[in-house]
This record gives sequence, structure tokens and C-alpha cells, in this order.
Amino acid sequence: MNEDKVKGLIGKIFNDIATGIETGKFAEKIKVGITLLGSEHGIENIVKGAELASGRSGSYEVILIGPKVDTKLKIVEAETEEEQHKKMEELLDSKEIDAAVTMHYNFPIGVSTVGRVITPGIGKEMYIATTTGTSSPHRVEAMVKNGLYGIITAKSMGIKEPLVGILNVDGARQVERALKELSDNGYEINFSESMRKDGGSIMRGNDLLTGTPDVMITDSLTGNLLMKIFSSFNTGGSYEALGYGYGPGIGDGYKKNILILSRASGIPVVANAIEYAAKLAKGNILEISKDEHKKAKDAKYEGILKALTKEKNKSSNSDEDIVAPKKEIVTGSISGIDIMELEDAVKELWKNGIYAESGMGCTGPIVMVNEDKLSKAIEVLRKAEYTTQESDPC
Repeated sequence: MNEDKVKGLIGKIFNDIATGIETGKFAEKIKVGITLLGSEHGIENIVKGAELASGRSGSYEVILIGPKVDTKLKIVEAETEEEQHKKMEELLDSKEIDAAVTMHYNFPIGVSTVGRVITPGIGKEMYIATTTGTSSPHRVEAMVKNGLYGIITAKSMGIKEPLVGILNVDGARQVERALKELSDNGYEINFSESMRKDGGSIMRGNDLLTGTPDVMITDSLTGNLLMKIFSSFNTGGSYEALGYGYGPGIGDGYKKNILILSRASGIPVVANAIEYAAKLAKGNILEISKDEHKKAKDAKYEGILKALTKEKNKSSNSDEDIVAPKKEIVTGSISGIDIMELEDAVKELWKNGIYAESGMGCTGPIVMVNEDKLSKAIEVLRKAEYTTQESDPC
């Protein structure tokens, strides 16, 4: 530990003592429970990870939940996975523990987890929102919620103004529009800029490797895959050795601080996940979640989500009624269109008498039109909410 960190730690200790003397209240240790059954590497793997975490800090206590084992750590006994989850929930409800780490736990729809990884490019930490669970059955709505969940987690970990990026997957542009509308309505979101030359808040693979944003928004299935790659890319996949696990389950009104581990998580990740849970409990993640959801709702969050799930009816005519105008040379391009809406955007222009074709530019999907009709085409697609950008940045 360097000299500055030592001085900071000593200063914090003295401040805590002074506060305790003044108020007569000394901070109690955070208590983190971890379930023992379910690991592909056996109970011993979880116990060793718990013991490693326990030896790192005196600010939290680790409590094991599962069958009796040889350890100095406290054990709440349970013989099956179902029983250990029941005990875990009872301990959380009774406030006997402040957080829990477990495997193979089912969250309700609306709750998903925010993972924490160490990116290989420059060793920067990054939050992946989200990695397990289902925020919504609707993909784009889920990703918008994931963005809020990522912000909540980062703020609970002490990042006051987290930088947010959106991974360039299906639905990314719709998510970007929704989050920018939320930001314009008063819910502050600090958008990250891609490290690539053309920038923007839509993140590329390069940004994953360098950890460009603090929070990377994606869908849960992609996030789950990324967690597995980041944690085990140098072990062959059967042993997750890096990172902090799949993170806390977050959702509107959800009141349990439960973090998820993969069954393939090794000793280092088990220890890191316990530390992650303790810091989230200390950062008061449940209160922050409540506060951030309220702020978002004040910025018309629920209305934005509702609009996303409505069936789009941007044309009064059926697809069969829309006929392409006479073909023209198309060298003008419009970007910022989601891949899932690309063909609909082309038909919107056809309906307005503008010949258009779909294509793929250097930053993703594009609509191509005649250069002379580029301005009018942009205006049509903006009005129909297919794009917020002006032209392809190549």
C-alpha cells in the first residue's frame, strides 16, 4: 500500500473514532452471507474464497450459509440449495446480514444484475449492465432499465457521476434516444464518448477492452457472455479467475442486496464478490436505488418506457401498400438508425416519395438516399423518430 493510501486510511480511522465519541455510536461491521452449495468447484472453493475475503478487511464479517465445514467463520447451517436460499432470505429480512452472495438464484422479472469486471486493455474496472436476470421481456425497454441499474450500482460504489456507454448491439440506437430523452427531461446522465475517432455514446468492441465508460449498457444475455469472457479468458473457460462476479440484483422496489456468482467462479472471484457486496451495503445501494428511481420517474421515465413497448404504427398503410419510388443513385447516407428499424425507416422514406436503400456504414446501419434529397430525408426520419443524427460520419 502506498504512502497516500496509508495516510487516507489512518485519517478515515480517526474520523470514525471522532464521530463515535461525539455521537456515542460506533459503526457496526457490515455482514455478508455467502451460500456454499452449487459451485462446480466444490464447497471448499467457496470456503477458501470467503476466508480470503474475511482476511482482507476488518470492516465486514463473512457468514457462511450451508453444510457444516471446518472453518473459523460463522456458519448458518443448511443442507440443500433450496434450504440455503431460504436461510439467506430470512437473514436478509431480519437484518442479520446486510448483503448476500449466491449462485443459481432466481430473480423476479424486472430485476437484473450489474457485473463488475477488470478490462484487459488498461486494467480499468467497468460495470456491465446487466449480466443475469430479466429487466423486461421487451429488449429495448430492458436495456433502458439496465442503464439505470448500472448508474445506481456505480453511484453506490462511490462514483458520483458515472460515464455511461451503450454497447453497439441490436436496439442500441433506440436505447440511446430513450436515455437522451430522459436526460433532457432532467435525469442527469453523463454519456461516455467512444475511444474510436468518430466518438459517440455507442460503444464498440475496443471500448469494452479499454473500459471506456464506467457503465456499459447491454442486454442481459450479451452481458452474461461478456462476464464469462472477461473472467475466464486466460483459464480456458472452466474457472472464472478475474473480476467481481455478476453483481447485485436491482429493480424498482426490490429490497434485497443479493449478488450472483457463476457456478464456475473460482476462489479470487468469490472473495471479490464478497468485497463487492460489502461495499454496496456500505454505499446503501437499496436507498440509492429508491432515490434514483424516483428521480427518473420525475423525468417521465415511466412514460418513456411505455412508449417503447407500444407497437409502432408509423405508417397508416400496410407494407404491401408501400411501393418504392423510381430508383435513383444513392450516395448520401444517414446513420443513427437501429438495425431492427432499418427496413421500416427505408419504407418511411418511400412513403414520403424518397427513394432509399438500406446499407451498412463504418459505424453501423445506414439509410442511403440521393445526395440532393439528403436534408429532406433526414427531416422525415427525425420526425418519425428513426434517427437523431445527420449523416454517416465516415
